[in-house]
Amino acid sequence: MISIFLYLYVMNKMLFFLVFFISFGTSYGQKIYLVDYASQADVKVFVADYESRADLVVYKVDYESRAGKNDGNWFFVDYASKSDKKIFFVDYAFQSDVIIFFTKYPHNAGWRSKEKIHLFY
Repeated sequence: MISIFLYLYVMNKMLFFLVFFISFGTSYGQKIYLVDYASQADVKVFVADYESRADLVVYKVDYESRAGKNDGNWFFVDYASKSDKKIFFVDYAFQSDVIIFFTKYPHNAGWRSKEKIHLFY
């Protein structure tokens, strides 16, 4: 009889930790909000024409749950309050904090220059 209660207790705790870690893992991601003015932005971004010029190669994901953890997989949100970072697209590379390149393939996403990785934490 005690073993059944012990089993249920252990399973209950395991279920709690499993749900906690899954929900924590999916809620943390690179959610991006596009602002209207540079002064509102956390990071100013320039989009390069070539991947070789980029500090970060970005893949735009379709679902929030697929957003990465500062690995270049971005999900654009509709509200600033739901974002991890607010960005503004600038016209020239010298105005930017980071240069990105949008890729069509998710396996290409990631940092090419690690010196600016701290901007998205």
